Amino acid sequence: MPRTALRVRRWAAIAVLGGLLAGCGTTGGESGAAAEPAAGAGPRTSTEVRPIKAATEITDAKGVTVSLEKPPQKIVCLVALCDDILVELGMTPTATNSAVLAHPEFLGKEKAAKVPVVPGGFLSPEVEAILSHRPDLVIGLEDTHGKLAPALKGATTFWPVQPGSWKDSVGYLRDLAALTGRTKEGEQAEKTFRARLAKAEEARSDKTALIIFGSDENFGVATPETDVAAGLFPKISHYPWKSRGIDGSYSLEEILARDVDVLFVETLSFGAPDGKLSDKLAKNPLWSRIPAVKNGKVIEVDSEVWAKGRGTRSLGVVLDEATAALR
Repeated sequence: MPRTALRVRRWAAIAVLGGLLAGCGTTGGESGAAAEPAAGAGPRTSTEVRPIKAATEITDAKGVTVSLEKPPQKIVCLVALCDDILVELGMTPTATNSAVLAHPEFLGKEKAAKVPVVPGGFLSPEVEAILSHRPDLVIGLEDTHGKLAPALKGATTFWPVQPGSWKDSVGYLRDLAALTGRTKEGEQAEKTFRARLAKAEEARSDKTALIIFGSDENFGVATPETDVAAGLFPKISHYPWKSRGIDGSYSLEEILARDVDVLFVETLSFGAPDGKLSDKLAKNPLWSRIPAVKNGKVIEVDSEVWAKGRGTRSLGVVLDEATAALR
């Protein structure tokens, strides 16, 4: 896969997305535990939600401490997880560089178009543009935006996040709910997500699923160790895919040998859209022999949500779409 595509996916999931495939940093126990196909389901997810207390200082699961004088009102999002959490809390980013807000389960295209976009894109957001919004808090991906910290210091508070599993995402939701004082909204969002996951686990499918991503024939496989959304799949299906590092992936021959029943495809665009990944892969004669292809179970999904979102709202959409396809 081209270097640009890999960097983007790591961010997204990511990130994904974002060169994001293997470097998005997975320290959460859930993502690593899902690697083995037989043992991937793990214990049933609890639907209990602990109360969230408002706070002016939190220390997240990665050991990062965020201290503010008062609840932040103006928050700039440099990673889609931030946008996801704010929408869950009933808030809107002051500015963003993510397109996830346009999804109908978020703000929708009309409202999302009113949110200022930070120039420079995901990989190189412009510091001056960020500060022009006079943010109380800026949230970015640690391994991508951590380099901005020195330039932001003294003008605002920067919070580097690095989700590796859905449990990390829930933790960040709870932390931001505490900082903003939106504790009830945070508890409800967590409860809704946990209920969705528990319901999906109860109806766990015995079908073999696969998520692939890319912009051309050099596709990648989303694995539980490197992708938050993929980390959910061993709980809801047979998902026999393990990470091979940033330089290794799976061939169509290997995928064909696994008898994939349902195939989810994330087309990552760089510049103007130039077609679906599934259409490009269809040029390979092996593609038509995959069971999912033969049976019409190839599903192009929204990469903004599946690959880049990584918050409880995005993951809820993933669960709903995945379980419907896996029935």
